[in-house]
Formats: sequence, structure tokens, C-alpha cells
Amino acid sequence: MSFHHVAIDRAELRLSDVARAVDESLAGAGVTVAPGTEVAIAVGSRGIRDLVVVVERIAAWIRTQGGVPFLVPAMGSHGGATAEGQAEVVRSLGLGSTHPEIRSGMEVVELDRGDLTIPVVFDAIAHRADATILVNRIKPHTDFHGVAESGLMKMAAIGLGKRVQAETLHAFGTFGLRELMPRVARQVLAHANIVLGVAIVENSRDETMLVEAVTAERIPEREPQLLDVARANMPRLPFDDLDVLLVDRMGKDISGVGMDTNVIGRIMIAGEPDPPTPRISMIGCHALTPASHGNACGMGLADVVTRSFADSVDHDVTRTNIVTSGFLLRGKLPVVADDAADLWAYCLRGAGIRDETTVRAARIVDTLHCDELWISDALVREARDAGAVVPRSGLVLHGPDRALAPFRS
Repeated sequence: MSFHHVAIDRAELRLSDVARAVDESLAGAGVTVAPGTEVAIAVGSRGIRDLVVVVERIAAWIRTQGGVPFLVPAMGSHGGATAEGQAEVVRSLGLGSTHPEIRSGMEVVELDRGDLTIPVVFDAIAHRADATILVNRIKPHTDFHGVAESGLMKMAAIGLGKRVQAETLHAFGTFGLRELMPRVARQVLAHANIVLGVAIVENSRDETMLVEAVTAERIPEREPQLLDVARANMPRLPFDDLDVLLVDRMGKDISGVGMDTNVIGRIMIAGEPDPPTPRISMIGCHALTPASHGNACGMGLADVVTRSFADSVDHDVTRTNIVTSGFLLRGKLPVVADDAADLWAYCLRGAGIRDETTVRAARIVDTLHCDELWISDALVREARDAGAVVPRSGLVLHGPDRALAPFRS
């Protein structure tokens, strides 16, 4: 059998100058910073391609007006739910010593809860600042679907609510995320010192296609509109049915649960239906990204992993994140294969494939990058007939062992 390297032929929108787009959006937002004002820039734990550029331009905008910017981790219970762990996650995103200082803590202050029966809390360090600016990517969530999913609202409610708010909302399962989270976010936006949210939308190739500064009072109405844009441009596999999907890497910098559930068609939450497509019998994952710092939250979405993957898991950090979320199925350890060849063999076995020449198999780098992939012989005709992919000449590998060679140098 052979695996063929193919690329999805999609016309993608992207910004040619992200820095300029940030500058123009901030200038048109109608918000100013008074001289001497301390401004907290809230950043999360996700791998956003142009995060450093966006944060640098926000910091420059603050300094130009005489303000003092600093960074605050806004990531709920990630980073092991410790101040230093969260600061290290921020540093790992490329925001180091040449950027605004990082002020990290897990303490929170309580805000007006309105008619909610649960506490509404906010990062104490950000609360002591004169103003807070949220910076986050808008995208479909991996746990639920609603009017607000992964973005500025969730960062306000859970990211800056630290472990306390994360545990409170996750205790209600997906109801807490879909129904309560937006209500908590509205209370935070109304009673905390948030003045702006800078929303980032990426295309299916992980490239920035839109940056928009939104005032705090407009975030609840504007975010659902930006979510629709993100959903229409999200990565997706070109096949609805696969026997095996091989994934080079998963991790917190790829998705909150390591692999985007919208891409792989698995939710793994009791009572939540899986997406109708794609339907994949077996998923094998080779590695956990270094930027995950051992957090293998979501490894239960895979059926088989390599021993090197299993050895890189920090079970204390992973357990903290999984238990906080309440979605324990996603924390189960998959079958562990000694190496890539065994992983492939176990996936074939699990999918009930007796003849390799018939297997419908694909391989991707990660769920952020679905625009190029390896596909087995059985998928080539379907790909050509659909016109969804364009085979690249001279890039055909023969046999499963060769197909499991490094995807990219």
C-alpha cells in the first residue's frame, strides 16, 4: 500500500499586515488610556499564531499614551493551577523578558453576581490595575456549542475567574459552559475594569484573517457574529468516513483538549452527542507538544498513543485540568504502543482492517493543520473526484512504516 501527500485547494482570507490591522483597530475603538494608567493585558494558554505581534502592538498603544502595560495569565486552572505554572505557560507562548512583565497569581475578588446563584469572581491582580484588555482567539469550542464559545466571553468568565470560577462553572457540565458562562461573563464585563477585548479570528490554515478591538459593552453582541465567521473558516478534514486517523501531535497549544473535537468528530462528554461528521473508527497520536508542559488533557480522545507520548504526560497537571473540567472520560489513558509501527498496527486491528489495501486512512500534523495530509490508496480516487485535494508529485511513500516517518523536517 502507499500513502500520498496531498494538499487541500482552498482560497483563504488572511491579513497581510497583522500589526497594522491591530493598530488601526485600536485607533478606531474609541478607547483611550490616561498617562500613568496601569493596564493588564489578559492572555490565555492557546497557541495563537500572531499572539506575540498582537500583544506587542497593544502594549505599544498603551505606552504611546503614557500607560504602563503588564501581562496577566487568563487561563482558569491551566498551568497546574499555580501562579508560576501559569506564568511559565505565558512565557512558552513567546512572551518573554522583552515584553511587558508578567504578574501572575491565583487569588480572585468577588464581583456583583446580579441574579446569579453562583459567585462571580475576577483575577485580583487584574482587578488592582486601572484597566484590563482581553486578547483571545474566537473559535468554536471543543466541549459545547452556544452563542459564545471559545473567545473573549469565556476568557472574562473562566480565564480571569481562575481556578475558582473554572471549577464552579465546570461543576455544572456543559450546562455551565453553554448557559451560565455567558451570564457570568456579562456580570464581569459590567462590574470589572475591562475596557476592551481584542478578538482574533484565524482561517483554516491557522493564519490570522481578522483582528478587531471591541469595547467591553459591545462584546456580548459582537462575539456571536465573529464566532459565525470563525466557524465558516475552521479547519476540517476532507473526508466524512475514516478507518484510521493518525495525528502527529496534540497539546494545549493546539486545542484546549489537545485535538479539536470539531475536526475529529468526538466530544467524549457523557450526554453530549458527537458531531455527525467525521466518523473515525480509530485515532492514533504520536506525541504531546512540548508547549503542553505534560498536560495531556484530552488524551482520551485518542485510541492509541506511543510510549514516548505516555512518558511525557505529567499526571498531576493533567489530573488537575481534567478534574476541574469534570469531563473525566477525556483523561483516560489510551492503549500505549511501543513505537509508531505498533501504533499503526493497533489502529488497524481496532478498526477491523484485515487487508491494508482497503484501509481508509489519513494522517495530519495536528488538528490546526488539515490543509495538507497523507491519504491511503483507498482515498485517492474519492479525493480526486471531489476536487477537494491536489496530489503533490514526487511525494508518495510506500508502506505504513515509511508513512510514519517524520511528517515535516
